[in-house]
Order: sequence, then structure tokens, then C-alpha cells
Amino acid sequence: MATIELKCHIGVGPRVSGEALVTDDNFSARYDLDRIKGIFSRPQHKLAGQSYVDRIMVFNTAKGGVASAWMLHEMKSRGIAPKAILFNSVNPILAQGAALADMAICDRFEDGDVTRLIVSGDRVTVDPAAGRVTIERD
Repeated sequence: MATIELKCHIGVGPRVSGEALVTDDNFSARYDLDRIKGIFSRPQHKLAGQSYVDRIMVFNTAKGGVASAWMLHEMKSRGIAPKAILFNSVNPILAQGAALADMAICDRFEDGDVTRLIVSGDRVTVDPAAGRVTIERD
């Protein structure tokens, strides 16, 4: 098993581990998700039909505004949320929403495009306080 360690900007939220769900698409909690069923529901999204619950989601960037931020809190309070979200770059509003939801979030990876460094199915550990993401791959 190979272990890869990535460095990123210090994030917020708890240290978590889980299975990665990766796309080079962008992310909006408001427009891309069915927050009752726990799946990507916007037909044009590259992850349409897939579950995000308890996954480490990896995207290019965040889109949307204040509604996307509070939706992270709403999803977490109902137990239908991802464990963490990783971005190449995230906007301050979604970072604040992750802090409110106590959800792990990190961005600005020193090693390059995070949507290419992590592959769906990888076992990933996110340590926001250390600015570190560890990938375990067969």
C-alpha cells in the first residue's frame, strides 16, 4: 500500500478519515445536492446520482453564496453530510459554513491540483489543523 502526504493551507474542522469522491467540477451545496437523499442531484454535475454522505469530497472550487454555507450546517445536523471537503481554492463564505458545521475543509495544495492528486476510492485522512492530507492507495 502506498502512502502519499500532501501539504495544504491550514483549514478548519476535525481530523477525519474516509473514502474520496473526486471531480474537477465545482461545488455548490445549494444547487448540486439533494440534501434529503444525500446525492448529487444536478444532472449536469459530473457526480450526478452519487452519494456524498460520509465521503471526503474533492473539487476544483466552491460556487454560491451564503445559502451554500448554512446548508453545510443543516446537512451535518441531520447526519447527511460529507466528512470533509477539499478544494484547489475555496471562498471565505463556504469556509465559514464549514467552521459553523464543524466540518473539515482545506484548500491551496502545495503539490498541485488536488483533483488530480487524489482519486475516487482513495482512503484519505484530512488533518486541517496541520494543513496535511494523507492518501492511502493500493
